[in-house]
Amino acid sequence: MKKVILGDHAVSYGALLSRVQTIAAYPITPQTLIVERLSEMTANGELKAIFTKVESEHSAMASTIGSSASGARAFTATSAQGLALMHEMLHWAAGARLPIVMANVNRAMAPGWTIWTDQNDSLSARDVGWMQIYCQDNQEVLDSIILGYKVSEQVNLPTMVILDAFVLSHTAEGVDVPDIEDVDKFLPPYKPEIKMDINDPRSFGALTSPDVYMEFRYKMQQAMDKAKEVIVEEGKKFGDMFGRKYGLVEEYKTEDADTILIASATVASTAKAVIDEMREAGLKVGLLRIRVFRPFPTEEVIRVLNGRKKVVVIDRNISFGKTGIFFDEVKGAFYNSEGNKPPMFGYIAGLGGRDVTPKVIKEIMEDAIKKDKPESEILWKGVKL
Repeated sequence: MKKVILGDHAVSYGALLSRVQTIAAYPITPQTLIVERLSEMTANGELKAIFTKVESEHSAMASTIGSSASGARAFTATSAQGLALMHEMLHWAAGARLPIVMANVNRAMAPGWTIWTDQNDSLSARDVGWMQIYCQDNQEVLDSIILGYKVSEQVNLPTMVILDAFVLSHTAEGVDVPDIEDVDKFLPPYKPEIKMDINDPRSFGALTSPDVYMEFRYKMQQAMDKAKEVIVEEGKKFGDMFGRKYGLVEEYKTEDADTILIASATVASTAKAVIDEMREAGLKVGLLRIRVFRPFPTEEVIRVLNGRKKVVVIDRNISFGKTGIFFDEVKGAFYNSEGNKPPMFGYIAGLGGRDVTPKVIKEIMEDAIKKDKPESEILWKGVKL
């Protein structure tokens, strides 16, 4: 069934089709529409779930953790300052190995106070043990909620599905909403091996000593490594069933490209038009979209970029005191690899919702192509001083 829906509502339908059993709701712009729609779905009986209105984002994640630990398929959503407020609980969710799925609508962090998009909110949580998926359109948003549960429930790690504020969250696009019976065949009911059960009492989140703590973290890393295979495998199965295949990365016209542009989320979507235009002008350029940021697709990045003449990274984020975060991760992936390491240009653009238009992307590409090497580790695009 085709529907023209907002990105936020694509999240809601993804949760509906996943038959989530508990929803913890605390509204924050631009995420509010997600939980509003889910409240309507539960109120009218469309979705049989417990809808809990909490007093803060910290409580939202605490409630979600409790629900998941009790064996329910649990969901919540947030943005920016809300994600920051629940940061402590993100560690509890991942460390407890709970397959929660949460939507985060990328919104720039205050101050200055803003509701517009960049990626620093979700990337501030990159090291807590959550898988992270950055979506480029509303169809991918809906599909990634379903896939998030399918992967999380196999590796026992939570998933954060991420979409750009307003560019997706409040923009309507045509979306194929699958029949719930078909989704049921792809995503069976959640039946955890271990859960809170008065008939089978266990300890959850108990005090650990140094002789066991490190092994917990080792197993989390093993789960992240396993997740790479599961994401690819389940993405293929999803494609066979629904006609839309997903992996860790997406390549666009990379086969013979001399210069590869790396981008994520909606910037990558816009970049495809720029790649087409530059190809028509005779320039051998291509795009690598990083869809899954955690676990980081190291092997795919090395494979695609090895032997190219130049690599250009556009970051809608910054790690203050270092560089753009995707740029830094791509460089790190290359450090111990064999073969040719092309010069890499890292550009910061679009912070706080500033538009990253085709013109901006084309100017970035042209700037990198004409240079032998970057003049600095950070190349700012669009700063007005």
